[in-house]
Amino acid sequence: MKHEGAPEGAAVPTQDKDGRPGPGDQPLDRSDRRRLGGLSGKLLLLTVVFVMLSEVFIYVPSIANYRNTWLMDRLTTAGVAASVLAETSTIAPRLQEQLLNTTGALAISLDQGTRRSLIAMNDVPGEVDFVVDMAKVNPLTSIIGSFQILTYRGDGAMRVVGLGQMGHTERVDVVLPVSLLQQDMLAFSGRILALSLVISIITASLVYITLRALFIRPLRRLTRSMERFAENPEDTSRIIAVSGRKDELGDAEIRLAAMEEALSRALHQKQRLADLGLAVSKINHDLRNLLASAQLFLERLEHVPDPTVSRLAPKILATLDRAVGYTQAVMSYGKAQERPPQRRLLALQRVGDDVADVLGLVDHETVAFENKVMEHIEIDADPEQIFRVLLNLVRNALQALEAEKDETLVRRITMDAVREGDCVHVMISDTGPGIPNNIKKALFKAFHSGSKKGGVGLGLAIVAELLKAHGGTIHLDETKPGACFKLKVPDRPA
Repeated sequence: MKHEGAPEGAAVPTQDKDGRPGPGDQPLDRSDRRRLGGLSGKLLLLTVVFVMLSEVFIYVPSIANYRNTWLMDRLTTAGVAASVLAETSTIAPRLQEQLLNTTGALAISLDQGTRRSLIAMNDVPGEVDFVVDMAKVNPLTSIIGSFQILTYRGDGAMRVVGLGQMGHTERVDVVLPVSLLQQDMLAFSGRILALSLVISIITASLVYITLRALFIRPLRRLTRSMERFAENPEDTSRIIAVSGRKDELGDAEIRLAAMEEALSRALHQKQRLADLGLAVSKINHDLRNLLASAQLFLERLEHVPDPTVSRLAPKILATLDRAVGYTQAVMSYGKAQERPPQRRLLALQRVGDDVADVLGLVDHETVAFENKVMEHIEIDADPEQIFRVLLNLVRNALQALEAEKDETLVRRITMDAVREGDCVHVMISDTGPGIPNNIKKALFKAFHSGSKKGGVGLGLAIVAELLKAHGGTIHLDETKPGACFKLKVPDRPA
């Protein structure tokens, strides 16, 4: 059986000084370099070994039975001839020689109970090394005796005693050379070994061919598909084609195809996000310049003697200052470079009023804003970051309510808070349609927007990150109508 290996004359790829394949070289398939080390070779070798072990268990009783049969044949032949010759008072030397040659014995005697007769003898037998009484033979003694004969070294003799013919009481006593039985047993062992090898090779070949077709080739197909997909994971054409098998390998193909498809989508998304980051960094640079120019114009307007301008200009400047800071938000989130919180004690009610003022909720025509935070509640947080947290949540609620076209609907945003020990719990709720079920699981993950048209899905992700930096948490309270977010902000450790 020819094992799989590298074909003769196959070019081995050259390598450069870094150990990489040289230009123009195609690396050999790993399966081509495998011989007995591969699954196919191991399978073939193990099949041969197991078949040979099975043959060993067959050989042991077979060789013992062969020895017993061989000895009984000699006893029967000697017994029949001895019974005939014992009727005559004188046995011719020629008949004795023929009988000894036929049985291969050194001496034959017949025990008739009342008398014992020497039928034939060639030479005086030497030392008798083995005595076998066929009436006392059992499987264990036969096996032991057989291997004693096979491993015997010498020119001794063996004495065999037993009934010469079925139904007769005469016992035949035959002395045989051990070498004669040993040679026949070795020849029989050789035939058994040859037959075992033929059976092993045929069986191993059939098993090898079958299992190779059923398992090895599909496994190699999976391996080649993974290697091909790894070369360019973004190419969806490299995803493995499911063969439709109904067994475990078919399940593996389905799972591999699903995994490769998910990985390809993830890589596509990451590439788009990388492109988005590059675009945002360019827009960010120009936007900051525009906002800086707007700040200069507003600083000039502050000197205009108009009460409305004097009242609104500082708020617009503060808003522009926040906008300049917000231009870094997307890039900061993507690079995980959000600065650590610089915490101060803040009047939470005033922060809520500033949020409402920036979003235009104070005099909004259709949406009401209720700030139920008590004046005495103070929160230990970074002023800028907690403002961003509340602004994102209230703005999301405002956009959801403004999207409602039915004038009979109640449009209200409520902000409330309570202090429990060293933690402040803040609730931002609205009377809108609530959060869709399909985005609840990924609500606080970046770029998973789905609740409003045009959203990019960064607002809640930034909120969760800023609260985490404060040691706090945020979760959606699904027991309340509309959307209700609950924030927990602990005080700084003492």
